[in-house]
Amino acid sequence: MTSPAARVSQELLTVTIQKRFSGERESSFLLDVEFVAAKGFTILFGASGAGKTTLLDCIAGLQSPESGKIAIGDFVLFDPAARVNVPPNRRSVGYLLQSLALFPHMTVQENVQYGLAALDEGERESRCRVILESFRIADLARRRPGEISGGERQRVALARTLVTRPRVLLLDEPLTALDAVTRSQILDDLRAWNHAHGIPILYVTHQRAEVFALGERVIVLDAGRIIARGSPHEVLQRPESETVAQLAGFENIFDCSFVAAHPEQGTMTCRVANSTLDLEVPLSRVDTSQPLRVGIRAGDILLASLPPQGLSARNVFPGVISSLEQRDVTVVAKVNCGAEFEVHLTPAARDSLQLQVGGKIWLVVKTYSCQVMQTVDSGGIKILIFTGDPTPKSCCGITCVRACLRQLWGSPAGASCTKPPA
Repeated sequence: MTSPAARVSQELLTVTIQKRFSGERESSFLLDVEFVAAKGFTILFGASGAGKTTLLDCIAGLQSPESGKIAIGDFVLFDPAARVNVPPNRRSVGYLLQSLALFPHMTVQENVQYGLAALDEGERESRCRVILESFRIADLARRRPGEISGGERQRVALARTLVTRPRVLLLDEPLTALDAVTRSQILDDLRAWNHAHGIPILYVTHQRAEVFALGERVIVLDAGRIIARGSPHEVLQRPESETVAQLAGFENIFDCSFVAAHPEQGTMTCRVANSTLDLEVPLSRVDTSQPLRVGIRAGDILLASLPPQGLSARNVFPGVISSLEQRDVTVVAKVNCGAEFEVHLTPAARDSLQLQVGGKIWLVVKTYSCQVMQTVDSGGIKILIFTGDPTPKSCCGITCVRACLRQLWGSPAGASCTKPPA
């Protein structure tokens, strides 16, 4: 006989919904998403107002979309065409919010057992004991929420959500208020629990570090639509759009134009708009007649107090420090090199270089620290061009980029590369 854990581990959460807001301020907002989540963590990443919480509310049954379908395996939760809209308490969906909503007058044990009223006392006691041990709070069973720490309250809230054995778990930034160590410990316990139960977990976060630590998959939402999906490395390390680049921590994003290609060197030159500054970036699949954007993380830029020599980095610019600001343990420097760059460094590095506002400095950027992005309008449809790969092997090189784009995205008959492969 198949165990419940083995059964749920095969179930997929399938979501296709459209939800429009009718309020005066949000009349133009439409949540329109389609995705499938397998067992394990799927991270929902995006700025505030992107639609992440609304999406979770629709899956939980707290809001109803106008159209679409939501299902866990063969269990349909929402399908207006079939007149199906399962009430929240019958969806087998666990939902944990930032507020936790623990009952202050109940003990930890009573809070955890609250959703098990339909079970006999022996089963309630057994389930409660196992889940409290799983989250290392068995010794707190007789205490009330006001008598335990914030991290312990988070564990209690998770235990109460999971003791009902949901088939899907929704987490809306429940660990935001915790310190990094406590958050990491709780997530380790949650990973261990899910290793045995294997359910889909949708985890909303704004923290880039959490995306890499947790996510097998990440979905990026912007203005109610999915604009990127894939592994954390695919989505955040090599972003294809400016929105994702900003979310992923590319503090420097420059409007640029194509200047020249250097296929034999694997690079190309782009000029920063309204300047004479040229950046050497990886050779990329772009339409050279269209504007580009280049993103650079502030932490990927080096500073030198003297002209650097003997470096592999291809971008070395003299500049002047326009501002210095310390934010916690990070120093944020703004450097004007004809275009203004934001640079992050440690207080120790600042002191060693004796940086001062108005001081001269040299800025160093590796070619592969530059991420090229481009949006092409094809028949009225905006297409994000993935620029991380080199020109296709079937092409003669950068001189035929525009023909290659026509081949990639579809074109009238006869559009092709004008030279045979080398």
